[in-house]
Amino acid sequence: MHGHRNAGSRGRRTWGRDVWLICGALLTTAAAYAAVVTFWDSGDFSFFVDGVLGLLAVVMPAAVGWLVVYRLKGQRPEIVVAAFALSCQAAGNTYYVAISAAGGNVSLPSPADIGYIGFYLLMFAALVVKVRHQLAGMAGPVILDSIVGGVGAAAFLAVILDPVLSSAFQGPHFGAAVLGAAYPLMDLLLVAAIIAVAATDGKNVGRGWGLLVLGLLIHTGADIVHALLDLNALYVVGTPLDAVWTLGAALIACWTVVQSRSSAATARRGREIPVQAVPALATLAALAVLILATQKQVTVLAVVLASLTLALAALPMIFRQRIRLLDATRQARTDELTGLPNRRALYGDLPERLATAAGRPSAVLLLDLDKFKEINDGLGHDVGDRLLQQVAWRLSGLLAPADLLTRMGGDEFVVYVSDCAPPEAPAVASKLREALADPYDLGGVTVQVNASIGISLFPGQGEDLSLLLRKADMAMYTAKSTRSGHAVYSDGDVGPGSNQCHTLQALNAALQDDQLTLHFQPKINLATGEVSSAEALVRWEHPVLGLLQPDAFLKRFDEMGLMPALTGVVLAQALDQAAVWAARDQPISVAVNLSASSIMDSKLPDQVAAMTLARGLSPSALIVEITEDVLVADRDRARTVLAALREMGVRIAVDDFGKGYSSLSYLRELPIDELKLDKSFILTMMDDARATALVASTIELAHSLGLEMTAEGVEDEEALQALTDYGCDLAQGYLMSRPIPADQMEAWLSNRNGLPLPGGSPLQNAGPTQGISGSIG
Repeated sequence: MHGHRNAGSRGRRTWGRDVWLICGALLTTAAAYAAVVTFWDSGDFSFFVDGVLGLLAVVMPAAVGWLVVYRLKGQRPEIVVAAFALSCQAAGNTYYVAISAAGGNVSLPSPADIGYIGFYLLMFAALVVKVRHQLAGMAGPVILDSIVGGVGAAAFLAVILDPVLSSAFQGPHFGAAVLGAAYPLMDLLLVAAIIAVAATDGKNVGRGWGLLVLGLLIHTGADIVHALLDLNALYVVGTPLDAVWTLGAALIACWTVVQSRSSAATARRGREIPVQAVPALATLAALAVLILATQKQVTVLAVVLASLTLALAALPMIFRQRIRLLDATRQARTDELTGLPNRRALYGDLPERLATAAGRPSAVLLLDLDKFKEINDGLGHDVGDRLLQQVAWRLSGLLAPADLLTRMGGDEFVVYVSDCAPPEAPAVASKLREALADPYDLGGVTVQVNASIGISLFPGQGEDLSLLLRKADMAMYTAKSTRSGHAVYSDGDVGPGSNQCHTLQALNAALQDDQLTLHFQPKINLATGEVSSAEALVRWEHPVLGLLQPDAFLKRFDEMGLMPALTGVVLAQALDQAAVWAARDQPISVAVNLSASSIMDSKLPDQVAAMTLARGLSPSALIVEITEDVLVADRDRARTVLAALREMGVRIAVDDFGKGYSSLSYLRELPIDELKLDKSFILTMMDDARATALVASTIELAHSLGLEMTAEGVEDEEALQALTDYGCDLAQGYLMSRPIPADQMEAWLSNRNGLPLPGGSPLQNAGPTQGISGSIG
């Protein structure tokens, strides 16, 4: 597990370094080719310079594009399309070089132009694929601005390329001249579209787009010069002009490389491009053409295009209010962090889709990230935000255009999958969970998260959106409680997902009306057989839903900001029971598992001191248990709080040891007294030699550090005997007792005397080996 995580982290760091190495290699190759053809080429076709080096310079950008596609496993469709575009350009250049090497002349048009035109069409397609999610409902302004920019560029080019166009109308090479003028026009039209997208969206559409724009502008200049040279039959292969095209292609390839480290979801608001940027630039170009026409003779085509540009540029002014309303509507329906549709969009769009589905089966999936709260609180909200952005990007790449992905808020996402038969829905959920399981590089921090997904089916389980979401919510909590990853709603699902359990009023009632209760599970000293302590586990005696396990409600308490109040209730009840046992001459320490937010509370030590003092208890009567997830949080702050607790006598234990991915350095840095080995190792140790070796070595590690070792999940005498032989200090599990209420715990303590443990210590099995245990946090 650790190795897999570290390997993923190293792989991402290596690729982050390789991005710049690859970009440097591209630009260096282009620069080397430019230097050779400028200073050392003789002017005739050279096999090495124009053939080998020239082909390397034009093929390398396409090869790099496909390298990025391979690196991303084809999951970024815009980069796949861009790689095809670069391949088309490379094919056209290769044809040009091959014909020139054979001593022939390449006419215009030629088969090479198929590749060049394919390049522009595919680059337009890549842009559409890239921004299709960000610009939902804003296609009109983008298209209008692109047209305005294209017509303005055409007017400008009509002046520059007047000799070419005049020759076309007067001579037999009309098609060749028009094609020669079309290339710089397509360059500028693509640049106008990119700027229009960025301006209309109000934010950057990703990293590296300046490289793409610069590469296209370089292409524009080279295409203009080529058109003028070709008019007089002066263009030949192997001149510095070829190096200019090569540099443009290298910059476009660098864009694909840089894009591999960004996504639509990570685009953040920054220095915004004015909404009227494209119309303003086009207007300036048109005015310049018209002013020039008053001073000298300018082709009629340029004047007509300039006038048309001014007319079109006025349209955004006329409809500015409409565009602003459209933009305001889009922003109101868009989640600012991820760029996905938000709750408002979901309730606005999905009912209409369901109504027009005509009974065709579909599915609503409610996805909730596991342990996101710990990451967000422990590593900071900026890290949590980056995680949500990457999750949104991964999910977006898996859905069809007819599907709908929305962010409901927090770490909850809703996925509507159209035309999805009931047997297919679990497979879709598995595919989404698999995509989210890979490690996330969050800027110096690498984390792994899983998701729980609840599924409701349309129309079989309802035709109303609210009903489908409620059932998906209930199924999601079933998936959480069973740790199955995903679950389809069934009529037996109750409670954990219902509104009765989720409302703030119900949670407050649980705190104020003594609905929360504790069950206790004893921890046995394997050397003496004595009960040294008991773990307190919270339960909710819900007035309608019955006894609820922690997985059904702890997250809701945390989301509602009620975890401090819940912690206070649990600590009070646990210490009350410890005081009862102490008064009956049965001094048993109580262990309470606290959440990350509780451990980060600087007031916790004072709270514990006051509570133990009020009950006449020594602070040593309390054991604070923390999970390894807490240790990926603010370790300095955790160290301060834990040190204060330990200084007053409270013992510190690490629960579920070995289950997480934390560095073992915390064993040295934090004040810890006890390790509790996760039950997954204990349950498999008798059937798995590697698990047995891990258990034995972990016990030895704990003892070498002066720590006690507790084994959780002991369910059979064979495992208990093995743990005793390995020198384990403490054990808890269903073999001894399941978690039970305090009154049953007292009866268990009274009845267990004289019953032998392996090795001669007393023990009793107090219940069946089934059920769910949990704790606060």
